[in-house]
Amino acid sequence: MLSNACKYAVRAVVYLAIHSNVDNKLGAKNIAEALEVPQPFLAQLLRKLTTNKLVSSSKGPGGGFFLDEKNLNNTLWDIISSIDGEYKFDDCFLGLSKCNNENPCPVHHIVSPFKEKILYNFKEKSIAVLAADMEQNGTIISLKGVDLSS
Repeated sequence: MLSNACKYAVRAVVYLAIHSNVDNKLGAKNIAEALEVPQPFLAQLLRKLTTNKLVSSSKGPGGGFFLDEKNLNNTLWDIISSIDGEYKFDDCFLGLSKCNNENPCPVHHIVSPFKEKILYNFKEKSIAVLAADMEQNGTIISLKGVDLSS
């Protein structure tokens, strides 16, 4: 449903929420290495997020990317709409060009409630709350260093 760019952006913002602040800025290279994503592509996404005021940055020695209090109050939807556009959840699950309640595809009524619930959660959950949930629940945003042999 989400593009790879959007997935990388969400992961980067959540990583910043957990590991950065005004006094601890991170470079795109460090973030890319931690998340195991292509650094040049991630740097481009971080610049776009900064332009859209979803991530903060500073240049020069000690500079880098970070989240301030205002950034932490943004939602997952803010990131998704910034990278993929707001239409993303309007797309038909089966790829039909005209699919809605009046002209439903065969699975529209099955998929539509799930899309609405996901969209609601994306619009309501702030980055700060998501990061706190992750730390509390032990969820991950990278497989780097995770033992997958079990």
